[in-house]
Amino acid sequence: QVQVVESGGGLVQPGGSLRLSCVHSGDVFSNYAMSWYRQAPGKERELVASITSNGGSTNYAASVKGRFTISRDYARNTVHLQMNSLKPEDTAVYSCKAKVVTVFARQEYPTEVWGGGTLVTVSS
Repeated sequence: QVQVVESGGGLVQPGGSLRLSCVHSGDVFSNYAMSWYRQAPGKERELVASITSNGGSTNYAASVKGRFTISRDYARNTVHLQMNSLKPEDTAVYSCKAKVVTVFARQEYPTEVWGGGTLVTVSS
């Protein structure tokens, strides 16, 4: 069974940096597209960054573009989110999602697996 487990959250001052990690297990990591989402108190969950299964393409929310970088380490089955120049509005629970699409008889069957999240607090 596929599992993803996040780590790396914590308290950081504005302008600081954190690196989040998400370890994938239970299946072939390179088959899965990986994404980071976040949910701040009282707000809806939003997509922060995503990376394709082969690592060839990335996508970022406008609010984090130029400050956050998503990457994947195939040797360690891990996806990272490097967060620089953090702002108080980046405070949220950050969750990792793994997604694979299986095609059978011309039908697509997506499978998504979510982690439990890690809390990032940006405050002085």
